[in-house]
Amino acid sequence: MAKKIQPTSRQKMILLVHVIAFTVATIIMWTTYDKGATGWVYPWPAWFTAAWALSLVGHICALFTSYEDPGLDEFNRLSNN
Repeated sequence: MAKKIQPTSRQKMILLVHVIAFTVATIIMWTTYDKGATGWVYPWPAWFTAAWALSLVGHICALFTSYEDPGLDEFNRLSNN
């Protein structure tokens, strides 16, 4: 069975920076997008929030659900010939 790869502290720090940047940018976008509008305003930050949240979920999954590939050494041996 493949062994789970444990994330390093540097990888966790990069994830933390990603989460902080996402949080700050999302708060700024949602608090400033309709300033001065008197009627309905298209909620354009929803697109950025959804796309960035999806990339954040991918980052978390890649960091905490990675397993080593048992065939990687064989692949590297064959590709170098």
